[in-house]
Amino acid sequence: MRSVSVFGATGSIGESTFDLLMRQGGPDTYRTVALTGGRNVARLAEQAKALRAEVAVVADDRLLPDLRAALAGTGVVAAAGQNALLEAADRPADWTMSGIVGAAGLGPGFRALSHGGTLALANKESLVTAGPLLMAEARRHGARVLPVDSEHSAVFQALVGEDMAAVETITITASGGAFRDWPLDRLAQATVAEASTHPNWDMGQRITIDSASMFNKALEVIETHEFFGIAPDRIEVLVHPESLVHAVVGFRDGGMIGHLGAPDMRHAIGYALNWPERKTLPVARLDLAAAGRLTFSAPDPVRYPALRLAREVMAAGGLCGAAFNAAKECALDAFIDGRIGFTAMAGVVEEVLSRLSAASALGKAAANLDMVLETDRDARRVAGEIIDATQGN
Repeated sequence: MRSVSVFGATGSIGESTFDLLMRQGGPDTYRTVALTGGRNVARLAEQAKALRAEVAVVADDRLLPDLRAALAGTGVVAAAGQNALLEAADRPADWTMSGIVGAAGLGPGFRALSHGGTLALANKESLVTAGPLLMAEARRHGARVLPVDSEHSAVFQALVGEDMAAVETITITASGGAFRDWPLDRLAQATVAEASTHPNWDMGQRITIDSASMFNKALEVIETHEFFGIAPDRIEVLVHPESLVHAVVGFRDGGMIGHLGAPDMRHAIGYALNWPERKTLPVARLDLAAAGRLTFSAPDPVRYPALRLAREVMAAGGLCGAAFNAAKECALDAFIDGRIGFTAMAGVVEEVLSRLSAASALGKAAANLDMVLETDRDARRVAGEIIDATQGN
């Protein structure tokens, strides 16, 4: 029986993963080693009982009594806190979903690689902050990393049987988010509620807001560079409002292979779960006649400054990705909390990169994960200072 673990089980990626696991037989098909969640104890307990998980971990230590009570008599071990997350990752599993959002997913993902299994990587921050380290760790343990972002899964599938040396370009698409048609002068007044509504995808609040600012796509550009080893100047982004074409790979003979599908994360998750097989998935079948048209346009650099920042990060290399991601997370927190405006987020990130680049060797390659985490902490500290100063004006 194949063993699985799901980190971030109660988030949008985790819920889709849970749905697929249950549809494919649940505990009769899979031995669930570990499930982890943030604060939604009731849902985590439901999932753990349904999959008969060996251990369930909630990130917040204070919620451990609630989790224990919810799992009483089930045989599922309840645990809480960062150390418990890492201990859960130390439990061997054949297939692990890395679905924790943000830098918090780094540690469990790295630990899971040590078993030599498959890491289904939805935590794009792992590649943005520590891509070379992650891929080297996978090689060291004979583990496989499969992409779960819809765009990178699309590229991965388009490259099956192809020679990477024949690839000229990789194009990933973006819906443009909630504000793609807004006048530029309105963006500064955008509210959290408005930014939290995605035109096509059903995702969590943070990634939905990141889609509106295009910071999510900026992270994915860096992720494309790190995962596929393609030069930054050969990675392109197109705004595609229909969200039906997820990526296009261009080859040196002038041909292009695109991946199309309904905007449903269960496709990318299911592909990673069942790889190298393709199994029937409960996703809508694309009707091109009903879709009518597919439209594309170049992203407006004024509307989406995050894309420019991502290219500057790739050009600088080293630890810049760690600083970029940490600053982005802090800026997003500040926007959600009402401390800064929507358009101020990019300014915070750019200022953090500028200050840290002047004060430290951000361009130096990370020798280990501790260096990445130290840069993460430095960037968060500087971002906090900038946000506080912005509020004081």
